Amino acid sequence: MKSILTAAIKYVFTVFCFVTAIMLQGCAKRSDYNDPASNDKTKPENVYNIRVENFNGGSKIIYDLPKSENLLYVQANYKIREGVFRETKSSYYTDTIVVDGFAESMEYEVTLKTVSRSNVSSSPQTVKVFPKEPYYRLIKKALVTQEDFGGINIKTNNPDRQPIGIILLALDSNSNSMTINDQFYSQLNTINYSVRGLSATPKRLGVYVQDRFGNRSDTSLLTMTPLPEFLMEKSKFYIYRLASDADLYTDGGWNVDKLWDNNRGEPGWHTIASAKGMPIMVTFGMGVKAKLSRFVLWNRPDQYAYSHGNPKVFSLWGSDKTSPQDIKLPLYAEEGTQIGDWVNLGNYNYPNPPSGAAPTAATDADRAFVAQGVNFDVSITSPAVRYLRLSVGETWSGGEFAHSCELSIYGNVEK
Repeated sequence: MKSILTAAIKYVFTVFCFVTAIMLQGCAKRSDYNDPASNDKTKPENVYNIRVENFNGGSKIIYDLPKSENLLYVQANYKIREGVFRETKSSYYTDTIVVDGFAESMEYEVTLKTVSRSNVSSSPQTVKVFPKEPYYRLIKKALVTQEDFGGINIKTNNPDRQPIGIILLALDSNSNSMTINDQFYSQLNTINYSVRGLSATPKRLGVYVQDRFGNRSDTSLLTMTPLPEFLMEKSKFYIYRLASDADLYTDGGWNVDKLWDNNRGEPGWHTIASAKGMPIMVTFGMGVKAKLSRFVLWNRPDQYAYSHGNPKVFSLWGSDKTSPQDIKLPLYAEEGTQIGDWVNLGNYNYPNPPSGAAPTAATDADRAFVAQGVNFDVSITSPAVRYLRLSVGETWSGGEFAHSCELSIYGNVEK
């Protein structure tokens, strides 16, 4: 028995010593951690059998790699426009390097080098590329501008969803020079946005397109007179209840006409969950026929800002009929879709908390953002209407009831 116990103690001691040695070795300071991955100082060979495939604003350079286990990457250096140079690298795991950001469709020289694990470079070799027309130039060619309510509307196509910026310039009367008035960045395939806040007097404006490499198109100069924009008179609004409109919660003074009583807090419009389901709809008349430019929505504030029945995904529908007929609208339809007497004026997503916080953890600043109202644009191509239907497809809680506190509608009344 004693011999067995002695053997067990020796075994445990041996294991302890082994583990301790491993730990000490792991903690020891290395003197070679900055040494190169290889001590081979031989200059690597160049790539060979080079082929070039050009695309919009760039080129793929395809090659065969030299037979060397010491090779680490291939490096390309090139000029994309006067005074601006780029460098890209591609590992030895691939046979292609991409060079992009070129400002024009013309011949450029690219310098290629192979680099070893010892950070030794090969002799430089030159490859000529001829990229196709850059995207920012194509997008600028497709750009269309027109006068809009209180500003200018800008449209263009971006079929390959490139990250681009559209820059609006306006004449500064003090310096008598064109300065940046607005900047819009997008990767959408169709760009349609309006710049607001300009008076209805002739304006000297300029527009250009810029890509992520800092390349800029030529500037289109134009003189435009923004269309006059007015707040629709809420005293003329009236309830126009239709059978498919949501059933109302009216306790505490909540009702449809609270949407235009100029009180941005409670009570407002509030529905209850019912068999009518989604979308949740409310209908009213404006008392005039008007071409709309935008609207401001004040959702229920404070603790309800990003919760409960506040609309998250919704649409605005309109009708120019004198007595439009009821119809159950779909959860979603493309802008401009005509269903019965109603046309889709726009589809909207209420913005997420500006702080970046989750809706369930909205900050005081997020709640203040909701309380000040959120602006939503109506396309300049939308028809003039007499009646409006707010159609809520999703609320922040995901429930089948909705509420909001105030709506302000902007546009121009047709005579």
